[in-house]
Formats: sequence, C-alpha cells, structure tokens
Amino acid sequence: MNILFYFCFYFILSGYNKSVVKIIMYLRKQIFAGMEGESAFLWGARQTGKSTLLKSLYPDALYFDLLISREYERFQRNPGLIREIMEARDPGSMAIVDEIQRIPELLNEIHWLIVNRNNRFILSGSSPRKILRSGGNLLGGRAIRYDLFPLIYPEIPDFDLLKALNSGLLPRHYLTRNPRKLLSGYVGSYLGDEIMAEAKIRNISSFSRFLEIAALTNGEMVNYTNIASDCGISAPTVKEYFQILEDTMIGRYLPSFQKKPKRRVILSPKFYLFDVGVANYLVKRGMIEFGSESFGKAFEHFIYQEIVAHAHYSDLNYSVSYWRTASQIEVDFILGDHEVAIEVKSTNEAKVRHLSGLKSFGEEYSTKKQILVTNDLNPRQAGNISILPWRVFLEQLWGGVVM
Repeated sequence: MNILFYFCFYFILSGYNKSVVKIIMYLRKQIFAGMEGESAFLWGARQTGKSTLLKSLYPDALYFDLLISREYERFQRNPGLIREIMEARDPGSMAIVDEIQRIPELLNEIHWLIVNRNNRFILSGSSPRKILRSGGNLLGGRAIRYDLFPLIYPEIPDFDLLKALNSGLLPRHYLTRNPRKLLSGYVGSYLGDEIMAEAKIRNISSFSRFLEIAALTNGEMVNYTNIASDCGISAPTVKEYFQILEDTMIGRYLPSFQKKPKRRVILSPKFYLFDVGVANYLVKRGMIEFGSESFGKAFEHFIYQEIVAHAHYSDLNYSVSYWRTASQIEVDFILGDHEVAIEVKSTNEAKVRHLSGLKSFGEEYSTKKQILVTNDLNPRQAGNISILPWRVFLEQLWGGVVM
C-alpha cells in the first residue's frame, strides 16, 4: 500500500518580527486504493483537504481549479476546450478537475476523452448534488467514487481529543489557536451562502434556523414534525432541508437497525453533522472539558465520525446503524448486519449499568464483538463485552481488529 505524507505549515507569531514554523505531517488514509488505471470522483465537504491530497498524490497531473475565476469563465464559455487541451497531450495522460460540480457540462467532454483517448481524470468537488439535479453526466459508471472526510485519529500525530472536540477536524480548524473565527466563516460563507445558493433556497431565515435546530438534535432521532414547528415551516420542507444536508455531505442519516427484531424497535433515523466542530459552533457550546455536560455528546459524535470514515477508507463499506427498543434500551452503533455492537460512554470508569444496552442486544442477536468505548484508563473484559479506552478502540478499529 502506498503511503502519502503532506505538510501543513502553521505560523505562530512570537514577538513582533519573529515567527516559528511548526510542520504538521498528516498521513491521509484516502489513497485511492483499487483505482489502478481508472478515473475517479472524489467528493467531500469544503476544506476537508481534497485539493492538497490530489496535488500531493499526483504532482505531475494537469490540474484545473474551477474555483479560479479565469478557469471557470473559460470552461463555462467553451466546455469543449478541455478536449482540445487533452488532445494535445499523450493518450492515457491524467488530469484533475477540482470543483467539477460548478460546470456539469464538462462531464460530457470528459466522458468522450475517457472512452476515445483513454485519458484518466480525477474529478473532485464538494457535492454531486448539482450534477445529479441537473441530469448531468456521471460518466456511466466509468469513474469510481471516493469520499474524503475530516481528519481522523490515525492521521494526526500527538492527537489531542479535547482539541478535536472543540475545534473539529477540518485541517485548518484543528490547527488554529482560535477555531471559532474560522468556524464562523465556514458556517456563514459555506453552509449559509453556498449551500443555500446551490439548493436555490429562498427563505434564508428558515434555513438558518433549521441549521441551528439540526445541530441541537445532532445524534438524536429525527422528528420532522417537532423540528418543523420549531422552525416555523412544514414537515416536508424539513425533510427537504435534511436531504440537502445529506446531498451536500454536510451530514448523514444513521438508520435504525431493524433486522428481524424480537422486540418492538424505534424506526426513526438519527442524523449527524459531518464535523463535531461545526455542530459545536451551531449549538453555541462553550469550551468542552472532560466531565462537562457537553463532553458526552461531542465524544459520541467523534467516535461516529471515526467509524464512518473507517467504513469507507477500509473499503469494507459496512453499514452503520443504531438500535433502540420501544422500552428505551439502546446501543449507539451496530456495524454490519450485527457483527459488532458499540456503545459509547464518557465515563472514566464503566459500571454495570453502562453495559445494559449491549447485554440486551447480545440476548437478541449473535455478535462477533460487543464493545463499550469509554475514558477508562485500561481495557477490561466483562463477560462478552470488551470495555476499551477510546484510544485503544481507535487503534483496534484502524488496525483492522474490530471489523
């Protein structure tokens, strides 16, 4: 397996005219495994690091950035220009088109180049929504889909849990000393402006209110009627707004696990935003500390982000769901058909009461593993349940031990 390193230079002012350069080295897990000689789409929310990743992996590829006004304008006027450029290069040569969703018409030309000249493309963007909604060409299965998520535990040297929970895991946000300013800009310019413009949302105030409510209910069961009432809009509009967040990769549903239940289970999905820092900012949480009221929710959200990223980056693509009965017995995450059941608790010392959900699930389904993720100092075993400190759990997850 190839390994990719890329560097972020972080300048810290120290005095008036002196600066210290701290080199942060990330080992990204998304390395396009299995792509071989094919073309690919790379999707991911803004600022997850797509451009940096592609430039690092493919430094010799021809690169078109459609965020640059001049590039955007010339290809918007004449999409066929990309075919003329590629025909001047060797057959089979590679090109990267960044923010491809801005000009869906380019995909017809790219499709022709792939079929007739064997050119390879990596087409990146923040969302395929605009292409899909316009009936655009997604290359008829000739491009493999990859996703890029915010940073994850094994990508960050000297990983700091509290920093991750407070700042979030978008690379710039995790590095900065003042993440709230960057989060403010991100929520305002990207979530507020770009997504509303792309989705053609006219009622700005209702969508802004919806974002706040969606963050407040982050990680909880979705009740469209209640959210609609809080926002002053209809339940169908709330469903549409959630779909926009999912289409633009700003969040995703966590479905209910419903395989042959013996007990009556809750059917409503949960919904998680894509980054714990963005959720914190929208909710207006203060500083998260170990043992604080807000720590538990942020901690569970962080573990969920790691699991979802692992399901994709490992190429196992296992399903992730949650289990909750009508009598309020719950397990946070079920991986696969029921191979692994995971409960997340922020406690520093797991007690018998923390095991009840996993025990109930184990009575109903046969599982390969039952894991309680905590802040305990040492791993423990309680019958069939492994009690793992969060760091040990993540090392096992990314080491291929959990799935």
